[in-house]
Amino acid sequence: MKIPRAPHSWTVSPSRAIAIQKELADRVVTSGRCGRVRLVAGADIAFTPDKSHCIAGVVVWDVRENCVVEQVVVRRPVRFPYVPGLLSFREAPSVLTAFRMLRHEPDAFMFDGQGLAHPRRFGLACHVGMILDRPSVGCAKSILVGSCDMPPPLRGSTTPLLHHGETIGQAVRTRDGVRPVYVSIGHRLSLAAAVEITLLCGMRYRLPEPTRLADQLVTRERTLR
Repeated sequence: MKIPRAPHSWTVSPSRAIAIQKELADRVVTSGRCGRVRLVAGADIAFTPDKSHCIAGVVVWDVRENCVVEQVVVRRPVRFPYVPGLLSFREAPSVLTAFRMLRHEPDAFMFDGQGLAHPRRFGLACHVGMILDRPSVGCAKSILVGSCDMPPPLRGSTTPLLHHGETIGQAVRTRDGVRPVYVSIGHRLSLAAAVEITLLCGMRYRLPEPTRLADQLVTRERTLR
C-alpha cells in the first residue's frame, strides 16, 4: 500500500511535537462517509518488555464475509520518549510501516486509541489518518479527556463524550450490557459515520473485530521473543 510521507520528522523534542499537533489539528476533516464499507484495517500497538521496540499489528477485516483477509506485524526501535498526549510520536512510525506492507486497500482504518478525543484534538487516529488521507476512526477502551454518562444497556446505544462543552466522541455499546468503547473521529468521517463503522465491525465481543484481532496479534508477537 502506498502511503505519503509524513509532513514532519518523528525525531523531535516534546515541545516541537506539541507544536506539530497544534499545527496539523486544523487539517483533520470531520465530515464524510465511506459508502459501502467492506475492508476495515484495525491497528494496535504493544511494546517489548524493555520498551526498546514498538510492535505494530494490522488486521484487515472483511465486514461482509466476517473474516480476516490479511494481517501484518512489524517491530521498530522506539525513537521518542513516553509523554502522555504525544503517544503518536512513539507509535505512528511502526503503524505506518505496517500499513505500507499491506497488499489490500482498506476502505477505512480503525485504531485502538484516540482520535479527536485528545487534549489537542489530535490523537493517533487523527495523526495517522491525516497522513494516510483516508477515513479513520479512533476506538479506545478508556477515556483520555472529557466525561460522559453511561449509554443505555442495549447494543448501539450511545452518549456524547464531552470536553469543555464540546462533543469530542461517543460512548458506544457494542454489545448488550457490556462496557462501552469510546469512539471519535480520526479523519474524513463524521462522528455518526465513525460510530456506524464501529458497530459494523462488532461481533461477539466488546471490541470491534479489526482492533480486537490486532491486539491479539501484537500480544502474541510480544511473547514470542
